[in-house]
Amino acid sequence: MEMLLQTPFGEVAALMVMAAVIGFGGLVLRQPLIVSFIAVGLLAGPSALDLVHADEQISLLSQLGIAVLLFLVGIKLDLKLVRSLGVVSLMTGLGQVAFTSVFGFLIGLALGLDQITSLYVAVALTFSSTIIIVKLLSDKREIDALHGQIALGFLIVQDLVVVLSLIVLSAIGIGSSGDGHGGGSVAGVLASGLVMVALVALFIRYIANPLTERLAHAPELLVIFAIAQAAIFAAVGDLVGLGKEVGGLLAGVSLASTPYRETIAARLAPLRDFLLLFFFIALGAKLDLSLLGANIPAAIIFSLFVLIGNPLIVLAIMGAMGYRKRTGFLAGLTVAQISEFSLIFVAMGVSLGHVGQDALGLVTMVGLVTIAVSTYMITWSHQLYALCEPLLGRFERAGTPREPHEAAAHREDTPAILLFGLGRFGTAIGMRLHKRGIRVLGVDFNPGAVRRWRELGLEAEFGDVTDPEFINELPLAKAGWLVSTIPIHVTGLSHEDARATLIQLARTSGFQGQIAVTSHNSQETAAMLAIGADIVLEPFQDAADRAVDMLCGAAPQARTAFPAIASEAFEPG
Repeated sequence: MEMLLQTPFGEVAALMVMAAVIGFGGLVLRQPLIVSFIAVGLLAGPSALDLVHADEQISLLSQLGIAVLLFLVGIKLDLKLVRSLGVVSLMTGLGQVAFTSVFGFLIGLALGLDQITSLYVAVALTFSSTIIIVKLLSDKREIDALHGQIALGFLIVQDLVVVLSLIVLSAIGIGSSGDGHGGGSVAGVLASGLVMVALVALFIRYIANPLTERLAHAPELLVIFAIAQAAIFAAVGDLVGLGKEVGGLLAGVSLASTPYRETIAARLAPLRDFLLLFFFIALGAKLDLSLLGANIPAAIIFSLFVLIGNPLIVLAIMGAMGYRKRTGFLAGLTVAQISEFSLIFVAMGVSLGHVGQDALGLVTMVGLVTIAVSTYMITWSHQLYALCEPLLGRFERAGTPREPHEAAAHREDTPAILLFGLGRFGTAIGMRLHKRGIRVLGVDFNPGAVRRWRELGLEAEFGDVTDPEFINELPLAKAGWLVSTIPIHVTGLSHEDARATLIQLARTSGFQGQIAVTSHNSQETAAMLAIGADIVLEPFQDAADRAVDMLCGAAPQARTAFPAIASEAFEPG
């Protein structure tokens, strides 16, 4: 083992083996992979096995993973939605930073910390980990949901505040830019940001489509170009002081309007997951467990403040701006932890002699607790909301003007079919039913999907199928069918099945019609029928049956989403 660890290659290989073993153990115990990977870093770090010595190589892989992760977020951004969410992102991001700074400072003073230490700790608590949150929301397929887009917006605002804070502190001698961000004046950073945005706009307008069309003839070259775009934008962003996160995000935005963005995203997703392993290993390896012992009471108080106080302020701000309590709650959970930059910030204070090692130990323990607990909070966010929902009424304004939806009572007539899930399969079903003169109301938790559905001339509402209040407001009484084409993804710890939840909520809300859901294997089909589905659609099997009939010379039939059911069966009643 000692011979193996003498080279960076052998060290990385050993870390990958550890990650695979511990990750598998976490999977068996139904734990989030992020927690398993941070545990690998802790075990490999100086406080345990002390295996991590190839710091430069691991840091390089980690930083490339950050660039690719934010690139994939940017390439899927809906720019129209971003413009509409700019105000709430700015207000929520700045509000959370101000709240955490002020009250964190006061808590520090109340715990007996001196003013300088209280200030350092309070500022450190304002930093939330964009990388961890984006990874969790991406794994849950909620990065495109309304709360995911809002959370991404205010996390980016928060990252900019972090960058500007470090620059200001550097200018007055209370810090440095040695964490990797480029130095410079605040005005210089803002000017550089505007220049980068302008360059992205020109690239989108004149270069992106023709260039990617040529590169698409060699798919491998298209992927290499995408990685290069992410890396160079991240490097430039870091150089001018914006940070790798903002640079990578802009790189993704530069290719978001091309017809090949889905292909690029699909090819880069496995690479992202591989590289981010090293980010979490590096994060765990930086945590010095020997500093934790003397700070347990203060760490518990600060951790509770971050885990409870930060989500509450986001919930309050979004409620005041007209968002539903559910959206505010889910978005608020994303700021219930501190960031790796928190440790860097306090470590800078230690090196400058402003604070002692005990302050770094305090923030390290808060980081461990909040990152671990918030991972479970976000993973189980919908179940947690169901528990807290009776207490959240005061955080929602009447009418929720930012999330308008038509209540059933205001409809002149009722759709024959309620269709949940407006992806490719759902859209194909909706269009065919519409052509047959059957009225369909589409429902999706992705604002972009709702907008695209409406652009096709179909009725759609934004909503979450796991929200009992929303389901109860839908026009269920006279609808004949409820159809779910929502894709189901296993996310490790959380195995919530939206189909089962939808069936249960629809029946308890008084729905008397029939229910159809999609499935991808016979076990799922049997399970869905057992819990009350009337019909289970298996898209791949159904398509294969039709293809075989056509290949064997069977008479062609008119295409329908439900080939075994006459269209009259969809009439209300």
